[in-house]
Amino acid sequence: MAEIIQKDGTWVFDGDALRLTPGRDKTVSLLRKELGELLVPITALAGISFEQGKKSGRLRLRLRDGADPLLHATGGRLTEPHDPYQLLVESDRYGVAEYFVDEVRNALLLDQVPSDPVDAYLLPGPAVPLSVSAGDGVASFDGERVRLEWKWQAEDSKSAAGPRTLPLADIAGVEWQPTVGLENGHLRFTVRAAPSKVPPKYDPNAVELWGFKKDPLMALVAAAVQARLPHPSAPVAVQEAAPAGDAPAPAPVAEDDHDALLRRLRELGELHRSGVLTDEEFTLAKQAVLKRM
Repeated sequence: MAEIIQKDGTWVFDGDALRLTPGRDKTVSLLRKELGELLVPITALAGISFEQGKKSGRLRLRLRDGADPLLHATGGRLTEPHDPYQLLVESDRYGVAEYFVDEVRNALLLDQVPSDPVDAYLLPGPAVPLSVSAGDGVASFDGERVRLEWKWQAEDSKSAAGPRTLPLADIAGVEWQPTVGLENGHLRFTVRAAPSKVPPKYDPNAVELWGFKKDPLMALVAAAVQARLPHPSAPVAVQEAAPAGDAPAPAPVAEDDHDALLRRLRELGELHRSGVLTDEEFTLAKQAVLKRM
């Protein structure tokens, strides 16, 4: 087992997964504190690196594309203070950080973990229910529906329409955009059969963000919803057939690709252990893969 403890947080690797716990220091971002501890299976990793600086260094995890609903929903726009897959390392712990990197890299090689994209989430996303107040509204999600309520600062068109409830089955996509310079950010939901191109300021399916401290927390709502939508890389037939909230079935692979089928079984096992797949869903998906073998 490898472990590194810093003010910024604690990372532990047991050979099968990394446990990332945010620190309690005042410099740790509100998003990382609210997100809490993350358990990242080694099958979700594409790589790890350590960058040294004069006063401090930084450990960075690189996840496989499509493995984490938080990274997908934010589109790589989480900045360093809010990125849960980075750890600030003090200069006197550089040796520990390098040892940690070696242990993870060796495990990736021994397990022959591929670095290519995945077509099913390997992390479950933020826990629900959750509610965040930022910008011109309050966004809440209970796992089945999103509720948007407006503050007094919201535009009259939003306030006049009143609170908005969006069943998960009606949501086709979700996007979180941070405030950049003079351009406001937003949390926007794409609703089936009702696409909207109006600015978030007037969109009843969007919360406009103004660059304040709690804005990044809206990314948690985006990730929680994204985790319960069909995976964007899943086959079209699977996305259309899967009810909202169900984990997508494994993607088809070439019939003679025995190694790919074995990797699929391993990924299904990780999804089952992390709670993304129920016992029944895991059994059905496993049987489908075994039939291909």
